[in-house]
Amino acid sequence: MLDQVEALEAEYSEVESRLADPEVIGAPGRLQAAGRRFKELEEVLAVGRPLAGAHDDLEAARELADLAEGDDRDQLRVEISALEDEILRLEGELRTLLLPRDPNDGRPVIVEIRGAEGGEEANLFARDLHEMYLAFAANHGWSVESLEARESDMGGFSEVMVLVKGDDAWTRLKYEGGVHRVQRVPVTESQGRIHTSSATVSVLPEADEVEVELDESDLQVDVYRASGPGGQSVNTTDSAVRLTHKPTGLVVSMQDEKSQLQNKTKALRVLRSRLLKIEQDRQLSEASEARRGQIGGGGRSEKIRTYNFKENRVTDHRIGLTLHKLDRILAGDLDDVTDGLLADERTQQLAAGLEDGSTAGA
Repeated sequence: MLDQVEALEAEYSEVESRLADPEVIGAPGRLQAAGRRFKELEEVLAVGRPLAGAHDDLEAARELADLAEGDDRDQLRVEISALEDEILRLEGELRTLLLPRDPNDGRPVIVEIRGAEGGEEANLFARDLHEMYLAFAANHGWSVESLEARESDMGGFSEVMVLVKGDDAWTRLKYEGGVHRVQRVPVTESQGRIHTSSATVSVLPEADEVEVELDESDLQVDVYRASGPGGQSVNTTDSAVRLTHKPTGLVVSMQDEKSQLQNKTKALRVLRSRLLKIEQDRQLSEASEARRGQIGGGGRSEKIRTYNFKENRVTDHRIGLTLHKLDRILAGDLDDVTDGLLADERTQQLAAGLEDGSTAGA
């Protein structure tokens, strides 16, 4: 591992020089990538440097122990044992930091929530999830921008979309993509019976314009009058915009803003992000399974998580985690869940690295 630390020190110096290069400074995309890598290397070397120092101290202590006698030798043996323990701890930390990084770490995140099975109760649950993510973002100091919100007749959301910005927003929110199932007595239920409904969550990394170039000839742009729940008009002009990407058939509609230009700008951001995700998945040989792999068909059997109100219970089925604090989780206290999912991912990555006898670089 010391060889890896030495190589990372060399890369750190190279990236530091690159950040001062006028050509890089004048290219926003290159500057952003270099800045991101510089931050990653700082994090790794914050562990790698003490590890190298501990190895030097251990070597020196062993040399002295060979020459020492009596109490001095005993004291040095205690020091050697402590240094060996410290090296094991630091190597474990470094091994985790050297796991392959998600290329989307640090990116803004588009979170889209839709009511799925269960009619109006599913739309009301979509609103609950939206409020949960807003509170989760606030707890972490992330900023949130509303992109689209289509309210249903009873105040839920048939669809709601937000953009979340924060250094670790993608790292924690990427696990939220999938079908979320709720078990509770709906407000529409007069007999007090528990119903099961679901909402889907889709999580996308926001794409930069330079990453996904859109040819205007590939776009079909339709404008229409925005409408609210029940079909009532919320705008007296044709400000709503529907973009159809002809090569892929992707459709994005926006109507929240009063300006047609603003709605088109938002729609383009979402379209670019969906195209980026498709391209990333294509590179991973998953292609068209990308978004469908997250949200499936919206069926309850495809659930990733269940929210049971009667038992105040939340269960994440991917890692078998059950917590009896649904009220706190819906209030934004999601860290126990995301920590568990992150730990599971790292455990699998470490196991894979041990199987092939190598640990990937940061």
